[in-house]
Amino acid sequence: MIGPGITKISPNELQRSPATLQVDIIADLICPWCFLGKKRLDDALGAVHGPSVITWFPFQLNPGMPAEGMPFEDYLASKFGDPEMLQPGLAELTAAGKVEGIDFRFDLISHVPNTLNAHRIMNLAEQTGADTSALAEKILGGFFSQGLDISDRDVLVQLGDEAGLGSSEILTTLEDDKSKSIVLSQEAQVRQSGVTGVPDFLINKRLFVVGAQKTENLVNVFDRVMFGEESDQPVSPTVH
Repeated sequence: MIGPGITKISPNELQRSPATLQVDIIADLICPWCFLGKKRLDDALGAVHGPSVITWFPFQLNPGMPAEGMPFEDYLASKFGDPEMLQPGLAELTAAGKVEGIDFRFDLISHVPNTLNAHRIMNLAEQTGADTSALAEKILGGFFSQGLDISDRDVLVQLGDEAGLGSSEILTTLEDDKSKSIVLSQEAQVRQSGVTGVPDFLINKRLFVVGAQKTENLVNVFDRVMFGEESDQPVSPTVH
């Protein structure tokens, strides 16, 4: 179980269960809206009480970020201008997070990491059949609630271990350039499909949902996918 009423099943079981919801999540692991979107997705899946298969796809908001990352204040200034102008937005995010059970602690974040290594560990979880959503929760929570450097190998070993991955698997993955190539290739395919921001959710390969939609909106999308007129179409227009 990955949450109340949410059952993660294998791809083989998916073939036998026509009522299964398949959700492809495109996200970055330093994106606060992705954290909100994940929580709302969890709630929506819990509300429909059906089996689901969740797959995470990588997207780097800052693909040119130095490997060592950069100070949080410098990042805000370079990306948004005057950091003081962002304070109302951060306060709004903090309030929205409390509603979803997220403790956003922007005051603890001193460093913005390059997220490539975190995405590589997410891919490891996918390849080994581990719970990717549980790992994403650990990584997002580590960054936003504890201010951890989620590019650091020791941090990723700790968070991965808490999510059920072995430390030796994590270290081997981070030493293997193949894992980097896989993630960068996946991200390139996502960008080529037209994605320019995250989070995004592709539901049963039919409906594409943009942004951290409210839980009730996601439940409505699930209903449309499973029972609506669009259900016989391969891909629908974007749902905003």
